[in-house]
Amino acid sequence: MTGPAAALLDIDGRIATITLNRPEAYNAIDATLAAALAGIGDELAARDDVRVVILRGAGPTFCAGGDIRTFAANIDALEPMVRDLLGELHRFLVALREGPRLVITSVHGSAAGAGFSLALLGDLCIAAENAKFVPAYAKLGVSPDGGGSIGVVERIGARRALALFLAEDGLTAEQAFQAGLVNKVVPAAELEAATRTLAERVARTAPTAIAATKALIQQSANTPFAAQLDAEMEQMVRCMATPAFRANVESFLAKSAR
Repeated sequence: MTGPAAALLDIDGRIATITLNRPEAYNAIDATLAAALAGIGDELAARDDVRVVILRGAGPTFCAGGDIRTFAANIDALEPMVRDLLGELHRFLVALREGPRLVITSVHGSAAGAGFSLALLGDLCIAAENAKFVPAYAKLGVSPDGGGSIGVVERIGARRALALFLAEDGLTAEQAFQAGLVNKVVPAAELEAATRTLAERVARTAPTAIAATKALIQQSANTPFAAQLDAEMEQMVRCMATPAFRANVESFLAKSAR
């Protein structure tokens, strides 16, 4: 008998919601979950109707990280298992990161290890007051994975990221907000509604503008100033060539004439 899917994809209009669905294991990432996420990433990459992606966890927590039981079961042959698991996870992460859609991570309970990295790789992160952001890698004697060395560094810088990964136990939701890792903190009971409100606000923006803004922001840190100005110009021209821009200009003029 087949059990429930390890990850769920629900598409409602312009918004896609991905749910990590191993609540009995605190959504720890094993081979099954990684493969399910890779498949979802492929499906999203093939669609052009989704503007915003919400990533959340089922049950009491967002994601407890890599599944330690899986590691223990393969302790004498870890390398092929880890390479296969992370290869699948990377397909999913690349689809989120390089895709034109804005990604919002909606975090409650614990975001630990790979869950910590996953939460902070989102373009935006909204957290419940009860959320805890726990790197956890150093306690296992391993380095970050799941894009943690990218997302965290982009948000707080290399020096602060080193301290967080190697010399701190973790952060509360409020501490993560103060550090710039989280965009908004809300009461746990309001997390789902607040996440949806944020997603709907972004989804009203033209898809070309979402994709262009995301691309510009991601490349800015490693692009020379003049080249970034040129990139802004090219993206602006591209956005202005869309029917959405023409409609927005006409709407603005109609309102101004009243």
